[in-house]
Amino acid sequence: MDLVTDRAPKQDRSRATRLRVLEAAVACLAEHGWSGSTLAAVCARAGVSRGAAQHHFPTREELFTAAIAHVAEQWLTAVRDRARALPREGPDRTYAVVDMLVAVHTGPLFRAALHLWVTAAEEEALRPRVRSLESRIGRESHRLAVEFLGADESVPGVRETVQATLDMARGLGLANLLTDDSARRTRIVRRWSQILDAALYGPPGAG
Repeated sequence: MDLVTDRAPKQDRSRATRLRVLEAAVACLAEHGWSGSTLAAVCARAGVSRGAAQHHFPTREELFTAAIAHVAEQWLTAVRDRARALPREGPDRTYAVVDMLVAVHTGPLFRAALHLWVTAAEEEALRPRVRSLESRIGRESHRLAVEFLGADESVPGVRETVQATLDMARGLGLANLLTDDSARRTRIVRRWSQILDAALYGPPGAG
């Protein structure tokens, strides 16, 4: 009984250490890019020893792909939570969905993930992990967008239109890396929402 009791706090400490390392890795990647995100920098930020970090993540590649995967799950959870606050119907529903999708592509996770994608193009050891992660996140993002928009993908062209929305959100996220693009982004989101409404549901007054 004492062994079981003693084991639980150790497991809790281990999970807490793992979480600190993951969050520190994402923060380093977002702020300093791949070259500046050394294991030493991550450990210093997380307040853990190198040995403690490598107990959970033996290699640098494993650490950063796990970090992005971890925050991606948090991101997907946040998207679902934010979706509950969206208007259920009406003319502002599509705009609210598009605005939300764009917002999550202009945050620190996207910035960190972008550094990882660029590095994966040159780092052979990292590429398969990032490709697999990107594929999984892409599928889930598309599924959520379809759900939130109430899109019927059996209609020709709708699937491509939903994907174009996600591609646009990613493009706006890229533009935001260099400068505050919020004013132009607001206009684009409003106009794209009108186009999307017509593509998904027909022009105003149709039906």
